Amino acid sequence: MKLGVLGSGTSVPHPHRASAAFWLEMGGKSILLDCSADAPHQMARENLDWSNLDAIWISHLHLDHCAGLAPFLFAIKWAPGVDRAEKPLRIFGCEGTTRLLKAIDESNNYHLFAQSFPLECHEFAPTENTMAADGLEGIQTHIISTPHKRESLAIRLTDSTNTSVVYTSDTGYDEALAEFAHGADLLILECSFFRDKPTPKHLELAEALRLAKLAEPRVLLLTHLYPEWDQIDLETEARKQWAGQTIAARDGLRLRIEK
Repeated sequence: MKLGVLGSGTSVPHPHRASAAFWLEMGGKSILLDCSADAPHQMARENLDWSNLDAIWISHLHLDHCAGLAPFLFAIKWAPGVDRAEKPLRIFGCEGTTRLLKAIDESNNYHLFAQSFPLECHEFAPTENTMAADGLEGIQTHIISTPHKRESLAIRLTDSTNTSVVYTSDTGYDEALAEFAHGADLLILECSFFRDKPTPKHLELAEALRLAKLAEPRVLLLTHLYPEWDQIDLETEARKQWAGQTIAARDGLRLRIEK
């Protein structure tokens, strides 16, 4: 399993952190986890094969997580060789994703859904229980609601080697999320603030590490970092509270996770 960090930041403009997006390769598939406005150009900057992407996951409808979806569909129409593409692109995730795309599409007749390849959209209702999400052959996919927005979802993906990744996206504190993520090889967990968080709908470091202690992932990647983290060594602070492997996300970071 390979992961590339395309956006480790938030909606706040930052010179070194784009908004949320992660490039995941597992089970022979390439999957974009969230698609901020920065994501399309970040994929190109990292020399990723964005025109052959298999799937895009949208966790919730805050614009720093989904605003790049319509521009990506507009841009891919003009990618060299895309007219010969045959495999489908699957967009899956939270409720409202298709409605958002249709509203943008109809605003100026962009023809976002008129691609040369099959385009599939799958939406999942918020639920308190884990549920399977079909559509990615060879990868077991499960989702769970998170306390952020009504439609917000976390995702767990597991390949045929039983290597698993959990991406929480934005979330408040919920120990059900730790149970959902338990034993993951890689846990991509938001950690918006150091301390004294201004909202219950995000995590600060102590809460993120409390969840990590319960979840016991092999590797913890902390992301969605607001500018206050610029003055703080996140990994040093994390080691004071948890003995596990903690990595501070940064744009351009690439990880390889194997059994």
